[in-house]
Amino acid sequence: MTRAGFALPLSFAFLVSVLVAQAPVAPASSRPLTVEAIFANGGLLGKPPESMTWSPDGKHLSYLDGGELIDLDPASGKPHVLVSRDKLASILGSGLSETDRDHRERYGMASYFWAPDSAHLLFDSEGRLWDYDLHNGTGVQIAFTGMASGDDPRFSPSGEEISFVRDHGIAVVRLREEDNSMNMVAPAPNSSTLNGEVDWVYEEELDARSNYFWSPDSKNIAFLQTIETDVPQYPIEDWLPVHARVDMQRYPQPGDNNPDVRIGVVGASGGRTNWMHLPMQSGQDYIPRFGWVDRKTLWVETLTRDHKHRDIDFVDVSSGRVRPVLQVNDPKFLDENYDVTVEGGFIVLTDWSDGHNHIRLYSYNQNHLDTATAKLERQLTSGAFDVAAVVSVDVARKLVDYTSNEGSVEDLQFWQVGFDGQRKPLTIMPGHHDPNLSPAGDAFVDLHSTRMDPPAASLCKAGGDCSIFWQTHALEPYNLRAPEKLEVKARDGTVLYATLLLPDSTAAASVPLIVNPYGGPGPQTVANGWDDGLLFDELLAQHGFAVLHADNRGMGMRGRDFAQFAWHNFGPIQLEDQLAVIDAALAKYPQLDKNRLGWWGWSWGGTFTLYAMTHSDRFRAGVAVAPVTDWRDYDSIYTERYLSQPSQFPEGYKDFSVVNSAASFKGHLLLVHGTGDDNVHIENSVQFIQRLIEADIPYDFQIYPRKTHSIAGEDVRTHLFKRILAHFERYLMPPAEAGATP
Repeated sequence: MTRAGFALPLSFAFLVSVLVAQAPVAPASSRPLTVEAIFANGGLLGKPPESMTWSPDGKHLSYLDGGELIDLDPASGKPHVLVSRDKLASILGSGLSETDRDHRERYGMASYFWAPDSAHLLFDSEGRLWDYDLHNGTGVQIAFTGMASGDDPRFSPSGEEISFVRDHGIAVVRLREEDNSMNMVAPAPNSSTLNGEVDWVYEEELDARSNYFWSPDSKNIAFLQTIETDVPQYPIEDWLPVHARVDMQRYPQPGDNNPDVRIGVVGASGGRTNWMHLPMQSGQDYIPRFGWVDRKTLWVETLTRDHKHRDIDFVDVSSGRVRPVLQVNDPKFLDENYDVTVEGGFIVLTDWSDGHNHIRLYSYNQNHLDTATAKLERQLTSGAFDVAAVVSVDVARKLVDYTSNEGSVEDLQFWQVGFDGQRKPLTIMPGHHDPNLSPAGDAFVDLHSTRMDPPAASLCKAGGDCSIFWQTHALEPYNLRAPEKLEVKARDGTVLYATLLLPDSTAAASVPLIVNPYGGPGPQTVANGWDDGLLFDELLAQHGFAVLHADNRGMGMRGRDFAQFAWHNFGPIQLEDQLAVIDAALAKYPQLDKNRLGWWGWSWGGTFTLYAMTHSDRFRAGVAVAPVTDWRDYDSIYTERYLSQPSQFPEGYKDFSVVNSAASFKGHLLLVHGTGDDNVHIENSVQFIQRLIEADIPYDFQIYPRKTHSIAGEDVRTHLFKRILAHFERYLMPPAEAGATP
């Protein structure tokens, strides 16, 4: 390797030809995996049912499958075509831009909605809204939103109107009228003001999917107004046209002004907006969730910018007067699950103040909302496990349905608890269960998977009987090998969970080891649930690599203290844990070669790759996809939750930003970024490259034009993962095996 300011090129075509010529190491009876097979159109597994939705009356369970809208009869379990492929094709187009397609997939934006009468469907296609009558099988275009994603269409509770976001404001169309005329009830005064529209940072970091809600009597709409005038802009450039185009994105970075937000209420026919008088710091604090208590009162959840205080207030719609109801606090940072249910005199939410994320039930006097305060009735769950999500709250039956990892930290089961604290499991099979509950709570769809089994969809009755209506057998010819499970103790005695996938070789020091952690706050990656990444792990194993995954301190689903190791610590504690697991694996499995270690990751995992290879000399090759290289470059909500503002923790921003340690990089780097990435901007990779150039360190850089953070698409995913495989083949395999000098 020379240090000439750039990497000596090796023909990528030559590398691919080497990989094709090399016989993969795989069991004789199995079919070898290829990158092309994994990322073929539709995926190796095929597409499971999409947009699975219950009708309001619970008599229909609909989903998209193979270009058709299917209706599964909950009573008989039998499917039939609700909307044919031809009719659906005439309504749903395929002309979404890369950004729109990415946002719909990443944020789960639905393409159709059931009307309250369960007799009509609303289809949302490329900014066109279609009202489809199930009785006569005809669709009528009722509006054009002007947006391909983020238009957030919805029926009023009465079903007589449809609302949506247009030109950054809220529009309403009255159905069953001859002209279907559109009325802008809450128009935005300018392009930097969003009325009811979710901005980027709320969508990405607060998991907000809608910022306006109809009143129960369909007479008013409450909406969040987001004023972005003082939020800095970032240019996302498209270089593919002859004349390059630039999209200016509002993107608050740590220490910048956040969007200024407030809540207004406007009549369904328009008119004057009443503004609520919330006790917030302008351009600083957040409103993650809000909704209607009754037709005269709103509930509003606010979150302070430092993520230490979460309030629930009641607000009188007429006067805008605020009544504090309850507050949740944490000296470091609060759990990021902001969902709240306020209904019928009860409030249900989760918090981790006792050390784990658990459900708490509060009550309030619904007859005197002007003086109401929340009273803690009881903590509905408790113990050394975490509630992942509240699925449903049934106030009439006094029941809460939820998912948690009670019983096994790696599983996720579906549970039910009464307001009296009595709980029971609704699923028991090991693995991960993702439930979709019917409106009446008498049935649910269970999307169940394990580490080795892709998701299968079952229809389950309240009594527990389940029948599978979708599953795949596509993996059977490949005979995927199961990874070894590891438990390793961190320096303080904390148990760390890991998996190690081994190839067939057992000769001493014959197997290179690739570490592939995420490492950052939030996710739990070592779990007994399906992860599509297993397919690439298997391909690596067939090519002679071992693959290690470990969840370090700071990650999710292990309680508050485990997660809060990430407080003011974005690197040292995480690397310490990963090295402990690596050393344990090397000690237990003599076939692993400690001198041929690789590391790769995406997003936080990409940052982690760069951190590891600038703070350790043990890794010969690394791949960093879409990494944050300077924490001042990332968004304010996420970064400040863990690192505070730059003025409050300057040494952390300096020490944990890998751009400042780039001169210490050891090993061979492949850096990857999409030019259209609106999440982790490409400036991160460019800034890191500049420091590598200044330090005379060679590197390889792969860009994907127009691609966002997901770098999605059959062609680019195939290209990307071939590059990753080739990189590790070149630098971790012996010359005779890889066809190149390490």
